[in-house]
Amino acid sequence: NRVAERHAALLARALAPAERRALVLVVGGGTVGNGADSLYTDPTLDVVGFDVYASPFTTFVADGHQIPLADGTVDAVWVQAVLEHVLDPARVVAEIHRVLRPTGLVYAETPFLQAVHEGSWDFTRFTESGHRWLFRAFERLDSGLVAGPGLVGSWALEHMVRGWTRSRPAGQAARLSTSWLAALDRFIPEPLALDGASCVFFHGKRSERVLTPREIIAHYRGAQRPFGG
Repeated sequence: NRVAERHAALLARALAPAERRALVLVVGGGTVGNGADSLYTDPTLDVVGFDVYASPFTTFVADGHQIPLADGTVDAVWVQAVLEHVLDPARVVAEIHRVLRPTGLVYAETPFLQAVHEGSWDFTRFTESGHRWLFRAFERLDSGLVAGPGLVGSWALEHMVRGWTRSRPAGQAARLSTSWLAALDRFIPEPLALDGASCVFFHGKRSERVLTPREIIAHYRGAQRPFGG
């Protein structure tokens, strides 16, 4: 995940000038996210991860709907492939906003067009605009595409074959045989890719100003014409 790698580096760079070691909170940190490795090895950062289960990467066990930290105590939050697995994403984002310092940063990745994963612990999907609206109490530094329609097609084929054959290994083999489709995403213009994205990201800064409904309509960055246009 080169998108996550790039934004992990940007996050560390933005926090580096601080007089003290910056505190990065990883929500859903039971595992190290794809592309997030550099956060854990950066000597200028203190990384604290939590999840609903204990693991070698968690400092404590907790629910993201009620983060057990005081207001304004965290410099940055990393929440990668997590918000689709919580019952109330808006509440989790509100908790992220609460624990961040006034100029704290957040990086989030959440799927759009993906099949169910994690079984009964999978609830929600977001378009790029919907994801931006979820983080409407944050200033946007960057947002966009993590993976595009090529990966969507490969995953869709996996589930079609799995359904036809009633065989999980057959579905996985179909996905592996078409994994090259993801490489074609680089040739798709970003607006078109966003409309068919597998996963989107948001990188922002905590704000006291909330995005308005009119602004979120204007934010749309896909390729479709405006309604009524």
